[in-house]
Amino acid sequence: MNNLRIGVPSKGRLSEQAAELLRQAGLSFRRQERSLFARVGELPVDLTFLRPDDIPVLCAEGAIDLGITGSDLVGEAEVEVETRLALGVGRCRLSVCVPEDAAIDRPSQLDGCRVATSFPRTTQRFLAAHQATAHLVPLSGSVEVMVALGVADAIVDLVETGSTLAANQLRVLTDIGQYETVLIQNTQRRQPEVADRVVRRLEGVVIARSYSLLEYNVPRDKLAEAERITPGFDSPTVNALEDPQWCAVRVMVRRKDVIEVMERLDALGASAILETQINNCRL
Repeated sequence: MNNLRIGVPSKGRLSEQAAELLRQAGLSFRRQERSLFARVGELPVDLTFLRPDDIPVLCAEGAIDLGITGSDLVGEAEVEVETRLALGVGRCRLSVCVPEDAAIDRPSQLDGCRVATSFPRTTQRFLAAHQATAHLVPLSGSVEVMVALGVADAIVDLVETGSTLAANQLRVLTDIGQYETVLIQNTQRRQPEVADRVVRRLEGVVIARSYSLLEYNVPRDKLAEAERITPGFDSPTVNALEDPQWCAVRVMVRRKDVIEVMERLDALGASAILETQINNCRL
């Protein structure tokens, strides 16, 4: 069967996040231990488990039709693929880092320095844009210890909290970019109908994770002000209550804003304010 092929990270945190996204989108599968392949039950889709940094290249070459990987790895691969959807997980930044006591305050001062990184192409492009030519030391891991080992004068690495940098007496000089996990597609768009169904399903999960459903009762004479607080995705749903002076409102609110919105509604005079988690949606 000529099924749509999706590349999924084979291990690690990114693999777990991708598997959870697929299952929430209704793409259930069962992977045998160490197996490189699995079949989706609901759609004509096969999953292939790969190294995340191989997924952009294999997608561009047509070995897979869609792939879940980091946008940092897509940029590093320098291949032609289409980014269909940002998945809202795996957010990080790629940063240029130098020793805490280094007399370096701008990227151009790295000219002639040794820079260790797992992203040599991205690093080279960035330094060239700042008129700096560095000796790049390509590595696949443990980049942050290379300055202490005397291998490099600076590093370019992914940064989340910065605690690892502090432990190695490094500081961020500047950020190259912000990245997250994305869904990419081969530019030939084989089996477009199935691919679009997969994208739409994943999009429903991503949006649902960003919003909560808020329900509350509010005096009708305060409804206009309440709607300014909670305008909703398109507009709120308003229903009449038995007491004609009150109405019930249902509305989608960005999850990060829910607490503040609930406080503002409470101060306005709303009551029975309830938050419900959304697992999936279509908008």
